[in-house]
Amino acid sequence: MLTTGEGNAMTTHILAIADADIAYDVHGPLPPGGGLPPLLMIGQPMDARGFATLASLFPDRTVVTYDPRGLGRSVRRDGRTDNTPTVQAADVHALIEALGAGPVEMFASSGGAVTALALVAAHPTDVTTLVAHEPPLIPVLPDADAVFRARDGIREVYEARGSNAGMAAFIAMTSWEGEYTDDYFAQPVPDPAQFGMPTTDDGSRDDPLLSDRSWPISSYTPDAAALAAAPTRIVIAVGEESAGTFTARTAVATAELLGQTATVFPSHHGGFLGGEHGYAGKPEAFAQKLREVLNGG
Repeated sequence: MLTTGEGNAMTTHILAIADADIAYDVHGPLPPGGGLPPLLMIGQPMDARGFATLASLFPDRTVVTYDPRGLGRSVRRDGRTDNTPTVQAADVHALIEALGAGPVEMFASSGGAVTALALVAAHPTDVTTLVAHEPPLIPVLPDADAVFRARDGIREVYEARGSNAGMAAFIAMTSWEGEYTDDYFAQPVPDPAQFGMPTTDDGSRDDPLLSDRSWPISSYTPDAAALAAAPTRIVIAVGEESAGTFTARTAVATAELLGQTATVFPSHHGGFLGGEHGYAGKPEAFAQKLREVLNGG
C-alpha cells in the first residue's frame, strides 16, 4: 500500500517469518538516498503509529517503523501472548535483513529500547548507532526487589478493577520519584478520576502494558559484556522532565552499566510524541536532538 502526503511517501509491507507476520512501514526510498542508512524506529508495546510525528520530522531520511509481533497489525502464530525482548530482537533482525540496505541507525523507545539492546547483543553488526531512550530495565536498579513489588501491584489492581484503575496505578508508579520506599507502598490505590479517566471496567484483561505480558521486557538483564564488545555506538537517552522517575533511573543505571553517562533529551518519556497518544511531548526539539546525536554530537 502506498500513501503520500507531507514528507516521504510511505509503503507498507508484511514480512512473513516462521511464526509471525510482521507489518512495517518504509517512509522514503530503499535503498536510501544520500549515502545514509535507514533510520529504524521501534517501541514496545507501542506500535508504528506512535512514531508518526517523529518520522515526519526526518523527511530527508528513509525511516522504517514496525509493529511488534502480536501488536497493532502484526500477527503472531506461536501460541504465545508474552512480549519477550530476545524474540522481538530476532524479528527486528529479520526485518533489517529484509530491508536489504545493510546496517541501520536506530531510535528505540521504552520497551523497544530493551529489544534494541537484546538485538545488538545478539546481532552486533545490524546497527551502527543505537539511541536507546529510557529502557525500563528493573534489574539494573539498586531497589529492584521493591520495583518488582510495585510492578506486581499494578497487575493486581488491573486484574481486580480493570484497565482504568490499572492505568491509574501505572501512572502513580511511573511518576514516583526516587526509590520505592515504604511511603510509596503506604499510598492508597489511586482513583482513575484523579487522572481524568472513567472508573468503569470494560472486562478486558489482555493489556500488554498492565498485565504480565510485558514482564519479560522489564525483567530483562542486558548483556553488558556483549554490548561493550559490539561495534555499535550505543547512546542511552533520558528525558529532561523524567528526572528521578522509574524510567529515568533505569536509563541512568543502564548508561552507568555501559560505562557512560545518559544523554539528556528534551521532554519526558514520550517526548517524541505529537498527538498520537494524548501524551504530547516536544517532538520538534526531540527530533533536533536526535539528529545531533545520530550525527555524532
